Order: sequence, then structure tokens, then C-alpha cells
Amino acid sequence: MRPLIVALTLALAVPAFALPASAAPPGQDAANAAAKNHHRVKDLRDLARKHGIRIGSAVDVAALRAEADYRHVLNREFTHLTAENAMKWESVEPERGVYTWDDADAVVANARRNGQQVRGHTLIWHNQLPGWLTSGVEDGSIGPAELRKILREHVQTQVRRYKGKIRAWDVVNEAVDDDGNMRQTIWLQHLGPGYIADAFRWARAADPRAKLYLNDYNVEWNQGKIDRYLSIIQELQAQRVPIDGMGFQGHLGIQYDYPGDWANVMRRFAALGLEIAVTEMDVRMVLPVTPEKLATQAEYYSRALTDCLSVKACREFTVWGYTDRHSWVPGWFDGEGAACILDENLRPKPAYQALLATARR
Repeated sequence: MRPLIVALTLALAVPAFALPASAAPPGQDAANAAAKNHHRVKDLRDLARKHGIRIGSAVDVAALRAEADYRHVLNREFTHLTAENAMKWESVEPERGVYTWDDADAVVANARRNGQQVRGHTLIWHNQLPGWLTSGVEDGSIGPAELRKILREHVQTQVRRYKGKIRAWDVVNEAVDDDGNMRQTIWLQHLGPGYIADAFRWARAADPRAKLYLNDYNVEWNQGKIDRYLSIIQELQAQRVPIDGMGFQGHLGIQYDYPGDWANVMRRFAALGLEIAVTEMDVRMVLPVTPEKLATQAEYYSRALTDCLSVKACREFTVWGYTDRHSWVPGWFDGEGAACILDENLRPKPAYQALLATARR
């Protein structure tokens, strides 16, 4: 759930809901021309079936409830859903012992109605924690022994609630900092590094069939992070800790080089017997939008999916919101945006078309 990196051009196909030329967004003509020589894929669900991969989106729960057009496109296009915020700790337990499951339940219920699977996001993170927890740790009223008990209860309560309904969980999110060191979180500081193994064991006990993941940003290219996570995973495996997957968030920006060795990085993790997923893909740009920027953005999306498809263990490709109408990017990066594959009006951008045109290598 964080920023990153990312320059190039484009290879595309026509979406099932392509607009008339008079209404086409910038870059659409080039997309239509490229599509003439490419096997047509109807939509992202069709693409998922063609390649045997899950293609997903993060879900804005307020939009899911209130916007019929958002809901319609979400359910037509995607085979996999991730709650953008609804399953984070501050959302599900804002007061100690008082659970608010309505938003998380809405995402799961929608998926079950529409033949979609769900990624649970996220059980343990250092952000978006409830105030009662962070203040209790800070003032010393919650000590290490009680904190461990609270963490175990949180993990097992949430995983048990959705037992059999969640395909994969991001069990521990962003455990490593940008220098490749263990991130100094309340979990590490008060429980020690063993909290990661504990969390995976607790999650497995609560739902033996769910896939259990580590998840982080910049692992696409940051060598310090890559090496640290490989070491963590090998240590967990040596301790017989049940870990199934590594999630690459994939928050890119066209002002940075594309992480050209990403596929090989995925293979290094897959070689440890792990499932691989691209969990939070978006490609932001410095505004204003231009056709050239859209073409570069489309190239990045296509290359990311190509990298995933080139690695047999890569089973999921999820975008972090599919429409610029509800993107997190403008709120975090001043002067940047337009990071998604559809625009604010749910019109397909060249990035969407580039995904449809992506083929296995």
C-alpha cells in the first residue's frame, strides 16, 4: 500500500465496452489500431480465464454500496476482490472487543454473489491500528504479554469469521523497511521478530485452507528488501511455519524506471515453493494527463502482467482500485494521480486495453 517506481510505450486490444471514437479517451485510437492484429479478449474476466490467473481489484466499500455503475463494472470485470480498508484493524475493531464487520461482510458477500474469490487484507500492519491499541501500548497500560494475547485474538477472530470464504490472507504487511531492516513497529519492538511466525501459525489454525502471505511494496526492485524477505521466509520454513505466498504490491510511477528484473525476482521467491501474487498494482503519473503518459502507463501495466504470466507460481494480478474516481494516489502524492486502468467516468484507458492484449511469453 505504498509508492514506488517506474518509462516506455504500449501494446493494446479493444475492450468489450469500447466507446465511439467521438467519446474515446486520449490514446484510444492507437489502442484500436493495435487491436486489429490481436486476438480479441472480451474483458478482464475473459482474460483471467484465458490465462488461468485470478485478476482482481481493491474495493471501495462506500462506492460498492452507493454507486451502481461502479458495482456493475467491478463485478463484470474481476474474478478476485480485496477490501481496500474494510478488513484493517481500525475498521473491524474500533473499540476493544467491539467488532464492526458490516463493511468487510459486504465485500465478501458481493464476491460470493458474483463468483469471485477474496484476498483478506490485512491482519497485521503498523498503520491503521485502532486508537485504543496504540495508546495502550504507548502509555504502558498494555504490556508485551497482553499485547501478544490481543494480537492472537485479533488474528484468530478475523480469520475464523471468514473461514472458507477467503482464498488468501495478507498475514503480515510491510514488515521490512526501505533499508532492508526489520521495520520498527510496535510488534517488533514489544514482541520481537517471533511475532511473524506466531501470526502465521495462528492464522493457519483458524483456517487451515487459506493461503497465507507476506506482502510489501518495492520488493519488485529494492535489493535490501528482496534479500531480507528471502531470509525471513527461509527462517520461517526452517521452523516449519506455514507460509504459502509472497505478495508484491506493485505501486509504480511512470516518472521512475520500470523494475526490469521483476520476473526474476518473482522466480527467486517461487523457488522457495511459494505462490506469488501482484496484490496492489497501480501506475501513477505527474498530472496533467497526456496521451504520451497514458501510453507509458499502459506499457507498465502490460509489462507487469507479462512478468506475472511468465512465472508459473504467479496466481493473482490485482489492481489497487480500478477507477481514478476512487484512487488513493491523489491523497498521498501531491500533483500525481490517474493511476488506474479506468478513468473517473469508468471509461477504459489505454492501460486497460494493454492488459487485454497481454499474452503469455
